[in-house]
Amino acid sequence: MSCSSANNKPLSVRFSADSSAIIFSDIDPAGLGLIRNIPGVDTSHADLVTVLETPSDEDTDSMEHDVPGKLEVTDSTLVFRPSKSFISGKNYLVISYMNAKFASTEKIISGQLNHSVKPQQVILKR
Repeated sequence: MSCSSANNKPLSVRFSADSSAIIFSDIDPAGLGLIRNIPGVDTSHADLVTVLETPSDEDTDSMEHDVPGKLEVTDSTLVFRPSKSFISGKNYLVISYMNAKFASTEKIISGQLNHSVKPQQVILKR
């Protein structure tokens, strides 16, 4: 959402205390401001966050599939609430472009510039 270097912390992605939601924190303030301006933010039309249920090691017959849900913006976080509860024992791949940077000064100087923004990917185990 932003190329600002004001927030040097990586994006924090974790389950809420009761595992009913996924909490995104340490979001770049400029990016969070942009998110607040998107009307009716939810996963059906905002490519901010993708949550996929992935097969566990024991579940070899299952396939990866999207987890529908809603995004809520708070003062300092983004909260993903799934339409159906997360399932205990399942793995969830969370993909987000928040805090993604196209290029840092170090990458430009060292010639390691990428031609695209790379998302952050985190696997959460319920």
